[in-house]
Amino acid sequence: MTLPLPAGEPEVRVMLCDDSATTRAILGRLLESEPGIRVVHRAGDGRAALAALPEAKPDVVLLDLEMPVMDGMTALPLILKAAPSTAVIVASALTQRGAKAAIAALAAGASDYVPKPQGAAGGAASPEFKAELIAKVRGWARMKRRERAKPARPAPVPLRPVAPPPAVRGARPASAGRPQLLAIGCSTGGPQALAALVKRLPRLPLPVVVVQHMPAGFTTMLAEHLDRLGALRCAEAVDGESLAAGRIYLAPGDRHLLVEGQQGAFRARLTSDPPENFCRPAVDPMLRSAVKATGGRLTAVILTGMGHDGLAGCRAVAAAGGEILAQDEASSVVWGMPGAVARAGLPSLLAPPEALADRIAAIAAERVTA
Repeated sequence: MTLPLPAGEPEVRVMLCDDSATTRAILGRLLESEPGIRVVHRAGDGRAALAALPEAKPDVVLLDLEMPVMDGMTALPLILKAAPSTAVIVASALTQRGAKAAIAALAAGASDYVPKPQGAAGGAASPEFKAELIAKVRGWARMKRRERAKPARPAPVPLRPVAPPPAVRGARPASAGRPQLLAIGCSTGGPQALAALVKRLPRLPLPVVVVQHMPAGFTTMLAEHLDRLGALRCAEAVDGESLAAGRIYLAPGDRHLLVEGQQGAFRARLTSDPPENFCRPAVDPMLRSAVKATGGRLTAVILTGMGHDGLAGCRAVAAAGGEILAQDEASSVVWGMPGAVARAGLPSLLAPPEALADRIAAIAAERVTA
């Protein structure tokens, strides 16, 4: 799948930093086969990348984490300090060690990660890899341009809660009663959006289930990262476990996460059923099962991501009277998943992750006090 260059979008300048000449060549060919993307420098280690930053002026740096002379984790904070308006996307091996390093890099300020291609063929030759790579490079370059365009002024400090405005014309309010479950789906750009949302959430009187499109191993590290961020404990879901209020259950890579049970007594079910929307885990089966278990008494949240996974599930949520929230286009790295839901007129609110967290907290407060 090739993503067209949006009309009027400026050229994206990319620096490649990897000690493997083969990897640099593979990534360079993939990137420069796309309109509007230019590789402006190729570096073999972090020190060389730092030296080239002033002249190359990249919008995006693709940074390998394991290199001689200066590795990616050492170079990352130095690159961010020298070029704070540049997005850094780290390349990580599909291993447990690689997953741990990638999530650590996200926590240290990297914008995103891509799986490191192995050799001249294999994963790097797949249309899915190319689509993910291009989407992340374009998406994060666009996000950084938006950040640069914002006026430099201190953020206002809210003195009292403000009711979120309705954002989607024609969206139907929830009608199935107060939610018993919060279900979140995301893909490209999702780890950072999830982090922003989880940081802002208070302890909730209901369980939270999450599907993030991510390989096996990476979800373990992501759950550990999210667990350290806020008031909610987070872990990968375990087949058959009860879902407790105030906890986040993340679908493991390569397993669908379903919700079973009824009347607030829910449990997780993991399956290896075929992928949906080319994904496992996928958002749609999670939402379908959640609708059945809760009778529609749930809140669904769709964050940034490629494709339309979650659209069919959100239709089922809406039909059952549940509430749907979605990330807005301005704050999304890729407005595929939330955009599909928004174009269908399903969300009651489109907003950045932090504002979505405030709305979720308000829904939970209503549930407690009513």
